[in-house]
Amino acid sequence: MSGMEEKRPVLYVAATPIGNLSEASDRLKAVLAEADTVLCEDTRVTHKLFSAFGIPVKRLISCHQYNERKKAAALMDRLAEERGVYCLVTDAGTPCISDPGFAVVRAAWERGVTVQPVAGPCAAAAALSVSGFELPGYAFFGFLPRENKPRAEALRRVRLCSLPAAVLYESPFRVKELLRELDEALPGVFVSLSCDLTKLFERTLRGTPQELLAALESLPNAEKGEYVLVLDLSAVPPPPAPHKPSARAMLLDMVLDGVPLREAVQRLSGMEGYTRNEAYKASLEVAPLIEEAEDDE
Repeated sequence: MSGMEEKRPVLYVAATPIGNLSEASDRLKAVLAEADTVLCEDTRVTHKLFSAFGIPVKRLISCHQYNERKKAAALMDRLAEERGVYCLVTDAGTPCISDPGFAVVRAAWERGVTVQPVAGPCAAAAALSVSGFELPGYAFFGFLPRENKPRAEALRRVRLCSLPAAVLYESPFRVKELLRELDEALPGVFVSLSCDLTKLFERTLRGTPQELLAALESLPNAEKGEYVLVLDLSAVPPPPAPHKPSARAMLLDMVLDGVPLREAVQRLSGMEGYTRNEAYKASLEVAPLIEEAEDDE
């Protein structure tokens, strides 16, 4: 473009209302009106958003957690070629925060596309703001895995977290089970539980997991709307230290496997949780036992 700056492709990553439509900023409306293409978690939901704002519907393309990895590269190739304006949205809240979008954003960066956020509602931030917890820092875990073993490991990581608070998301169909798991895995935890944030029947409850479980059992509509849990970890004790075999036992095991004592001491010294001095002292205890066994042979 002679004498003019060449138009650069732009991907807006835009937050949409999490409940109340009045959360939509003027900037969000302007970006939706400007965009040539809008990448949507669900085109039907986004179509309703355009209708509510009175914005003519442009090109809407479905891009969700089940297809974004396959479609991201081609979509961003097209954007780079068109040098146009795309907007990435999810059904509610900020893309990529426990929502689809990361593959598209990553593909955009890889192709030199300008990526710009359109800040707005986020369920985690909203729940944190009404929790009443002191928050010099917090850890965001989003949705925990559904499978038993990975889920238990995720809860262990929450307990090991060095920050004073943690944020979890959960579906209404599993929130009661999650509260039972928290009661067992995080003794002493206090929870702020928010649901249907910024909607007509939003609610935030605070208490122990058992207290909140009892409260949900009494609510007829508890299995509606996604939940955000803010965990106050300040009173949760660290998990007990895992059992560590003695240095003596470790050396004996290695020697019985045919490793010379000197080499076993070197190996043990290099293992996490064992010092060189500890390994040396253990060798002094083990050496007479080895000599006695050799004499008996």
